[in-house]
Amino acid sequence: MLFDCDGTLTDSHGAIVEAMQQAFQNSGLDAPDAGAVNGVIGLSLHEAVRRLLTDPEQKALMESIMQGYRECYRVAEQHITLYPGVHEVLGELRKRGYWLGVVTGKSLPGVKRVLETFSLSDYFYVIRSADCTHSKPHPAMVSECMAELGIDVERTVVVGDALFDVQMAVAAGVPCIGVSFGVGERDELLEAGAEVVIDEFSTLLNYFPPLV
Repeated sequence: MLFDCDGTLTDSHGAIVEAMQQAFQNSGLDAPDAGAVNGVIGLSLHEAVRRLLTDPEQKALMESIMQGYRECYRVAEQHITLYPGVHEVLGELRKRGYWLGVVTGKSLPGVKRVLETFSLSDYFYVIRSADCTHSKPHPAMVSECMAELGIDVERTVVVGDALFDVQMAVAAGVPCIGVSFGVGERDELLEAGAEVVIDEFSTLLNYFPPLV
């Protein structure tokens, strides 16, 4: 089971929007609206900023914005919380015999910081982030995790909140369970190919009975 991080494990999209808007303003640009920022959550930072820079002449500011985002996010992330039930559900899934991993658009240092902050590191056998392989919706994160663990597509599932998570899963040939409490709308997740969209993290346990 491969989990997205932002918007799936952590309630962090507000912090991401705040940091991105501040980074643009610090670089002398108008801040993108919240809807535009929510629409790129899940992509690598480079790809997210590239899509938000609508004026080609502003591309020279990309590195400045990216660095500004990193600095602003380190402040904003202090307000991030886990969604209810994350610890309990991950622990129960491990007991039931499932191997868990993280596939995220965050940087590797960023996701490790989240896992350590919330004491989640011990739940996951494998991690793929946007700075060590292709950005979502490319299937590489899923394919590399399967290869590392020796698991095939018939025994893999992605859990995520964003359209890019579903597109990545579809491209990798594995099913995806969408969550409604992140940035993606239920209808768009289902239309993109999600098998089902759940409203509470704890509902995952209804779909994954004990393996042993």
